[in-house]
Amino acid sequence: MATVSLKGRDFLKLLDFTPAEIAYLLDLAADLKAKKKAGIPHAIHQGKNVALIFEKTSTRTRCSFEVAARDLGMGATYLDPSGSQIGRKESIADTARVLGSMFDGIEYRGFGQEIVETLAKYAKVPVWNGLTDEFHPTQILADFLTIREHFGTLAGKKLVYYGDARFNMGNSLMVGCAKMGLHFVACSPVEYRPASDLVETCKQIAAETGATIAFESDPIKAAKGADAIYTDVWVSMGEPVEVWDERVKALAPYQVNAAVMAAAGKDAIFLHCLPAYHDKNTAIGREMCERFSRDAMEVTDEVFEGPASMVFEEAENRMHTIKAVMAATL
Repeated sequence: MATVSLKGRDFLKLLDFTPAEIAYLLDLAADLKAKKKAGIPHAIHQGKNVALIFEKTSTRTRCSFEVAARDLGMGATYLDPSGSQIGRKESIADTARVLGSMFDGIEYRGFGQEIVETLAKYAKVPVWNGLTDEFHPTQILADFLTIREHFGTLAGKKLVYYGDARFNMGNSLMVGCAKMGLHFVACSPVEYRPASDLVETCKQIAAETGATIAFESDPIKAAKGADAIYTDVWVSMGEPVEVWDERVKALAPYQVNAAVMAAAGKDAIFLHCLPAYHDKNTAIGREMCERFSRDAMEVTDEVFEGPASMVFEEAENRMHTIKAVMAATL
């Protein structure tokens, strides 16, 4: 493992890190994962404590931070939307200074990127982005660890993201691919593509790493030669239910299904950050499938449960990569 020091660093977005630093975090995650599988203790931060602020609830992110913290020997205090006064009775800056005086690190999952950036400015301890509207960097580490475990490498692989690429997942996958030399394709309607300034930034990074950034409106054409096919829910947490009408109409042609996977080829894998509306076994999935007369939304059950799907390996890797981020920055 390369010698890199990230002690004291915040983890807010992948744009802040070099390819070597990202590779170091992936190497560290792989090492910590191997230790956990082998039952080798690694409580390297015994006695420390972290605060976990969740303005948006989560299964994978919360469990990943809590289990990772315990494995590292730390205590974790969970603050749900009703459990803190952040931004309501107490400013973000004041909250950061209070929590920074009590905890050794702070995780934030919620709304605008400016919130986690403000926390980091005032906290004086490492701050980690568990998800904002604009970026989801811990998810990308999990995705890349999964791809690397399967293919043995990242550079030169082609990842195609299907759906609404304007927000955290489309943005973060594009940044991650640019940093690590993957070929990124966003397959969506033109109006659902990432912001032009971020695209230009990623193209400049890609020119140095051998990556490419491309956009395609034809789902089958986009899949050709893909190593990883990726999608996400069409409506994100916190968005009004009225958005479904617009999104389903616009994104129905971009559902990941058997035809897309066949176009990608027999060696392609399927990834999804979860949760997924691949059937009617959730309240929202059932409601929306019935409302729009569909069997599934962004991905069919055939693909989600098929042999190419690595979504649960990917979900497990959230914990290992988040553990690496905390281990490296504390």
